[in-house]
Amino acid sequence: MRVFPFPARLAALVLAGCTLMPVTVNGQVAYQKPPREILDVLHAPLPPMISVSPQKDRLLLFERVAYPSIAELARPMKRLAGLRIDPANNGRHAPTIYTGITIRDVTPEGEDRTVSLPPDVTIGETVWSHNGQYFAFPWYRPGHVELWVVDAATAKARPIAGVALNQTVSAAIQWLPDGNTLLVLSVPTGRPAPPAPVAVPSGPTVQQSDGAAAPVRTYQDLLEDSHDEDLFEYYATSQPVLVDAATGKTRPFLKKAIYSEITASPDGKHFLVERIHRPFSFQLPYFRFPLTAEVVDRRGRREYLITEEALQDRIPIEGVKTGPRSYTWTPWGGATLVWIEALDGGDPRTKVPHRDRVVLLDTPFHDEPQEVLKVEQRFAGITWLETENLALLRDYDRDKRWTRAFLLNLAKPGVVSDPFFSRNIRDRYNDEGAPLRKMLPNGYSAAIYQEGKLLLSGNGATSKGDRPFLDRYDVASGTKQRLFESADGAFEYVVTSLSGDGSSYITSKESPSVPPNLIVRNGGGAERTLTQFTDPTPQLRGIAKQIVKYERSDGTALSFTLYLPPGYKKGVRLPAVVWAYPQEFSDPATAGQVSGSENRFTSIHSYSHLFFLLAGYAVLDDTAMPVVGPPETANDTFIKQIVESAEAAIAKAADMGVIDPKRVAVGGHSYGAFMTANLLAHSRLFRAGIARSGAYNRTLTPFGFQAERRTYWEAPEIYFNLSPFSAANQIKDPILLIHGEADNNAGTFPIQSERLYQAIRGNGGLARLVMLPHESHGYRARESIEHVLWESITWLDQYVKNAPRREPVPAESK
Repeated sequence: MRVFPFPARLAALVLAGCTLMPVTVNGQVAYQKPPREILDVLHAPLPPMISVSPQKDRLLLFERVAYPSIAELARPMKRLAGLRIDPANNGRHAPTIYTGITIRDVTPEGEDRTVSLPPDVTIGETVWSHNGQYFAFPWYRPGHVELWVVDAATAKARPIAGVALNQTVSAAIQWLPDGNTLLVLSVPTGRPAPPAPVAVPSGPTVQQSDGAAAPVRTYQDLLEDSHDEDLFEYYATSQPVLVDAATGKTRPFLKKAIYSEITASPDGKHFLVERIHRPFSFQLPYFRFPLTAEVVDRRGRREYLITEEALQDRIPIEGVKTGPRSYTWTPWGGATLVWIEALDGGDPRTKVPHRDRVVLLDTPFHDEPQEVLKVEQRFAGITWLETENLALLRDYDRDKRWTRAFLLNLAKPGVVSDPFFSRNIRDRYNDEGAPLRKMLPNGYSAAIYQEGKLLLSGNGATSKGDRPFLDRYDVASGTKQRLFESADGAFEYVVTSLSGDGSSYITSKESPSVPPNLIVRNGGGAERTLTQFTDPTPQLRGIAKQIVKYERSDGTALSFTLYLPPGYKKGVRLPAVVWAYPQEFSDPATAGQVSGSENRFTSIHSYSHLFFLLAGYAVLDDTAMPVVGPPETANDTFIKQIVESAEAAIAKAADMGVIDPKRVAVGGHSYGAFMTANLLAHSRLFRAGIARSGAYNRTLTPFGFQAERRTYWEAPEIYFNLSPFSAANQIKDPILLIHGEADNNAGTFPIQSERLYQAIRGNGGLARLVMLPHESHGYRARESIEHVLWESITWLDQYVKNAPRREPVPAESK
């Protein structure tokens, strides 16, 4: 990896007696490892991942690889149209992989069965058949992605010959309504070698606008030239294939094309097909390329054209496209399509009485589409209920940050219930929860709805922390019956219901001393344990944790979760780390709501900031940094609010006697990194900072960032003043910048960290820049994670824990 030094002020630090990190001038350094006590926790065994079968009678337990090697991430990669493709096997680059599967029966008399697989298997996400008889998965081979099918009753697995999956654009594996047939996307048989690059260009690459406004977010991994266009078409083109799971026989279905969706109707007789086609774009990712959406029969003949879309380069910021969108089948049987159409031109700034409408079209698709309902605010989603024609429809008012839910009856056009859920999207205390779902006999999913009642499961946020619940909600009366609530001293939430009335369900239960395990519960109070996972890191049980509440100077309620290291002695003031991520709120009441729980099992993975606990630091986790105000102008006071929030957090922890306010660091990832750099630029509250994968020059994201709606040209002073790059000469305390060289997150180009480092260095500040090879916005390789932990702990030990003492400098003195 590349490490850039911090040459300024070294002599002063040596005289002060500080131990310096190794300084490398613009060079590559070897990967380093953190102390053994951190490595022991980092590489402790992980519990299996779990999948519940559609019939809820079996579990799949997956052995997983925690951290791939840097060699895996270094495999060749094609960055095309917003995708990252492994050209060797035509799959997604560096997918999440598992190495083994165990089938466990949910019934008391059940048993475990290990799926027999080759020793070197690397498999991806499984897909259950809706009858629970089979599940399928991809095996990532070096030269192709293989399709395997497992009989759930016998645990026997076998490959499907002649199928090489194409996992580039959309889901490559799905089950048809008969429960026995797979529809998969495969690499076309006999495909030639990929297009070769042209050694000598025939001319320049040219782009030209047409005078119409076309605002674009800062997407990455886009096509750059005609050769990229050819490569995208080559790797993204699939041949749909039907597979008989019982016999393994295959047959082609439809013509080869770039398919972004193929979905069978509930009766299995029709298919909703979406195909991407040229002309492609150098400014937009694949999901905004021209496309055709249509309904075809089982022989591939067109029955109805839903939409023929040109390049989607005219969508307003925070807007939607015009024409049909969010098209889907209703789940109950037959073949009925529903989609949404904008009534405001897709522009949220347009004032209209209704923003969207819901449209329905039934088989045989000969009639004109029927308008079911006009939606006042922006359509935000639909949840089908198991009762035919009924659905929950949600809308969203972006000006108020408000969401509502209605009961919709497709058989009664123009009629909708009064909203039975209506709240601010940030209002956790009044979050009604999400409907529990079931699998219908045709393989479609729908919310459980019996006797006019929904089963709603939620986090149950309260002023004392989260208390997950299960409610039975009567839609007509608005009354609810609480069936379950997590008990004191534990954190337990409902995974799925085993009955329509909520009398039996599976939960996941954990406590500060016991790791999460699955339990079957019934209304009579009886319980039965499904898993018995043990504590892989008993050395962490000495960590103390509590939710701490306090107020900002303007009266806004705030909170953080205080973690104290194992063996902490009361009264000792520790060096501390404030870790945070700013969020926007419309009002102080929602901004002050508590999140998290003291009753969760503490586990530490990856490059988590909680590893600082094992280095002797107190950690103020999830420190509230609310930015309160109207959505259009909240950022006008962004810096003032985060500085005041940071002051309040440090003061509270100091008043508790657990931290040394003169030895506090601040850190964050992504928007939290942006916050970190701003806090160092506009206050002297912290001795040092760690900023990972951030964006620091907002003029490079000119069409909005995070919740900022104004463009650079509408509010240039906001973009300038909120950019830490603009105040790099004011960053006087040491900052560690870490960034993945292959960051593909919108806005957080690697150049953001590189330019901030150069600006701080050029102004005599103290900074260190670490660029991680092959890493994206988050870091995955074992070697990268170990090195990030080493860099972070070494940095804070030098500039916080063992730094010479100083009096905090008030923020207003900057």
